[in-house]
Amino acid sequence: MKKGFLMVVSGPSGVGKGTICDILLRDNKDIKYSISATSRNKRPNEEHGKNYFFVSNDEFEKMIADEKLLEYARVHGNYYGTPKDFVLNSIDNGDVVILEIDVQGALQVKKNYPDAVLVFVLPPDFEELKRRLVERGTEDEETINLRMNNAKKEVEFLNEYNYSIVNDFIDESVDKMKAIIEAERLKIKK
Repeated sequence: MKKGFLMVVSGPSGVGKGTICDILLRDNKDIKYSISATSRNKRPNEEHGKNYFFVSNDEFEKMIADEKLLEYARVHGNYYGTPKDFVLNSIDNGDVVILEIDVQGALQVKKNYPDAVLVFVLPPDFEELKRRLVERGTEDEETINLRMNNAKKEVEFLNEYNYSIVNDFIDESVDKMKAIIEAERLKIKK
């Protein structure tokens, strides 16, 4: 049976971490995406257990009190977090569970689950990151500048991660992520 583990993927907005994760998930049946819990209302096109685990505020606060989350945050008045049971059950089944979250969430996971493997995805340089953000066409100039400032702050936490990947070419980045997964599966636990 293959050894499962939790892989936390972080990086600045626009760096391509979502694309890398999507390709890994598409091409590997033993890689699972961690489904977050949220207290926000379900949108018409969303499914419980697929997009999120939708729970009430009271249920979420009980999950916090019972230490049922690897990490959580309150954003725009709603809770978001990573349920422990889903992650640990998937790992026990030999799956690699990918959790794509920001630096603050990653540091919470590292504290609460030290066996997690943390991967930081970097842009080739900040000019390229800005070009990618502009090219997406989804944010105004003020938002792009905010994302660029956040990116510079996030990179300061690079030494908290186990691995880093510079996403210059998506295929090479996916191959590097696959190499990390293989190396972690072969690692002898002490």
